[in-house]
Amino acid sequence: MKTIGIDIGTTTISAVVMETEGRKLLASRTIPNGSFIQTDREWERIQDVSLLMNKAKELLDSFLEEFPDTKAIGLTGQMHGMLYTDAAGRCVSPLYTWEDGSGDQPEFDGESAAELVTRKYGIFAATGFGLVTYLYHVKKGLVPEGSVTLCTISDYLGMWLTGRKRPLVHAGNGASLGFYDTKNWRFREEMIADAGMDLSMLPEVTADVKELGTYKGRKVLTGLGDNQASFLGAVGMQEQVWQVNVGTGGQLSVLSDRHFEASGIEARPFLENRYILTGAVLCAGRAYAILEGFFRSCAAAMGLEDKEQYGLMERLAGEAREDAGGLQIVTKFKGTRVNPEVRGRIEGLSEENFRPENLVLGVIEGISREFYDIYGEIYKGTGIRAEKLIASGNGARRNPALREALKRMFGAELELTEFREEAACGAALSVLYVR
Repeated sequence: MKTIGIDIGTTTISAVVMETEGRKLLASRTIPNGSFIQTDREWERIQDVSLLMNKAKELLDSFLEEFPDTKAIGLTGQMHGMLYTDAAGRCVSPLYTWEDGSGDQPEFDGESAAELVTRKYGIFAATGFGLVTYLYHVKKGLVPEGSVTLCTISDYLGMWLTGRKRPLVHAGNGASLGFYDTKNWRFREEMIADAGMDLSMLPEVTADVKELGTYKGRKVLTGLGDNQASFLGAVGMQEQVWQVNVGTGGQLSVLSDRHFEASGIEARPFLENRYILTGAVLCAGRAYAILEGFFRSCAAAMGLEDKEQYGLMERLAGEAREDAGGLQIVTKFKGTRVNPEVRGRIEGLSEENFRPENLVLGVIEGISREFYDIYGEIYKGTGIRAEKLIASGNGARRNPALREALKRMFGAELELTEFREEAACGAALSVLYVR
């Protein structure tokens, strides 16, 4: 059966066509997201929903014309963020992305919305989580007029394609909004109401992949979170195989029958009533890009041509010793989900090791160490070993030195994913789990 998968990412929108029998990729296209809206609030990260819908539809229609025997359309997209819809099922706001800083603004007696939730209710909350953003809007009187519900961007694409008036979201997307009890697969309604939020704004949640409706005669399915879809596309239902996803941020994920959570570790609802245990790295590929920007600035300061420095960095990484000459770099440029105030640092500097090749490898090792620390926490709590790593995302695919560092640190076999657009492929494969 041919299916199309669409992934509305933070920086790109991708679509694939798959033959589900044998997991065969037939076609793939990726275009720039290009929908960020400039605002006068430096911490606000919002995108134009109408533009996103039109771009996704253009990709989808081109594939439907090329593959008219397509039977279903699977959806995924950036998690945690949210948008508001009205009674007719149409968007009345921008997309507040997972990078939006509303929840970190100290506007409530010196406390941010995220801090308030953590202190008052003892649950993990981070800026960018949809219900944290909603709480900020409620307290500031910023909820758009006419709003009756909220959902993620992939859920809205499903509504937009099928004409639904209210969203039906998979539990993975529901959990990404925050205030979600993943052990019992439900929103923490008592806490949500106590915080002053309107329970009627919550979307309907399903533990299974469902049919939302049809678009041009093809079934449209409930959207999966991009982490779950990427895991499905890269790993499937294999056990003790860990996915290292390196994009702007990063995630380390493994399949589990058991619910386990710890500081910085989430049990994310997956398929067949199972979980993906996941830890997030806020600066993965971004950390390497920050270093590239530093080298580019150095070149410009010396009067050299302003050009990309990734090729130079790859060569330098190959020239460094495996221990980066003793240089240790913490790459938490944007903190962590648990502690957004923490920052990176450089340790072990000496006259001998303060060299550009050690700086490059030190950043690579720092990124790898963040992933390994997540693994250690999950292994300690569950005993799930890393028998194999599957690396996904352009940050891993384009950086052989990072892949080698991950192999050394984990002491495990590592291979690249079969597909470049893992999340879109996972969305296409979700048709196999429709209930």
